[in-house]
Amino acid sequence: MAVKVHEAGYGKWKTPVIIIFVIVVICLAAAGILLKDSLGVSVNGGSARIEVADGDGTAAVAETLSDAGIIKYPILFKVQSKLGGYDGNFQPGAATIEDGMSYNDILDLIITPNREMKKVTIPEGYDTKQIADKLSEEGIVSSEDFYAALNIEDFDYPFLQNLPQRDGVMEGYLFPATYDIPDDMSAHDIIDLMLSAFDSQFTDEYYARAQELGMTVDEIVTMASIVEREAGDDSERAKVAGVFYNRRNAGMKFQSCATVQYILGERKPVLSIADTQIDSPYNTYIYPGFPIGPICNPGIESIKAALYPEATDAYYFVLGKDGTHIFSNTYEEHVAAMNSADPTMSVDGSAIENQDSMKQ
Repeated sequence: MAVKVHEAGYGKWKTPVIIIFVIVVICLAAAGILLKDSLGVSVNGGSARIEVADGDGTAAVAETLSDAGIIKYPILFKVQSKLGGYDGNFQPGAATIEDGMSYNDILDLIITPNREMKKVTIPEGYDTKQIADKLSEEGIVSSEDFYAALNIEDFDYPFLQNLPQRDGVMEGYLFPATYDIPDDMSAHDIIDLMLSAFDSQFTDEYYARAQELGMTVDEIVTMASIVEREAGDDSERAKVAGVFYNRRNAGMKFQSCATVQYILGERKPVLSIADTQIDSPYNTYIYPGFPIGPICNPGIESIKAALYPEATDAYYFVLGKDGTHIFSNTYEEHVAAMNSADPTMSVDGSAIENQDSMKQ
């Protein structure tokens, strides 16, 4: 027995089913397009930088991203922000959006504080000028802004109290280290970061040790700065410090070429006699004892050497042919050491034209 199909009833449902199918296909296609952008944006050039202003909400950020051509669907971005709990948590500052980042990746980025940082290494022994130049070269802050922010009255640290009047008053305390510096950090805050690093390194033990030696912190840092510029490596630092303490205690001049180089503003490889006669409170060829202040920013090993010098009978040292220093107890031994090394070398291993006596 044949089954009779009611064509009229079938036709009645055929058109709505087709319409629904078409709508579903269109929705799925639209969802796929939306999902594709949501899962990985396409950024011309590989990356794009935006600025999130203080107080920007989701709508403002979505508009910024859309105007920059980073996202195609601001509404979807706002929905994901709402559902993900990102609303109200955006942090101000620059943000670099990389090609292929998802909407969630972008949201994670812009709720992160201090998200854009530059890593900069300040080597041990750099002076203030070298630090300012490096920060400028790295595009972090101009040297002019850095110098303008070197106002000791703006910083509250015990080691900055009662320092003598001098140019470069913070020399010695801008601690050499590797720093992660946020993109929008001011010169003042960068200096504070370095001073804070010194503060954390110069412990209560070191303050007590300086007092035990009958020295101020500034004198310790000054000695450390000379050791930093003079010593060849860590193994020699404590002994180099011991030599300069011996010369100081004997009323002799330090005669450190590094102090003259600081006056000149350059690491001049060969000093003239005229250079060593420059009248400056930093010139240890003219004035006995410590210069008026540090000549660079020493690292922790040189600070330790200044605090805990090696007990030695040596009063002289000269750079030997193998790159290490030859230490001598007497001037006669020192002359022999200089002759065996390089007769143009000074007590600290720097060359001086027509080297005169180091016996003073």
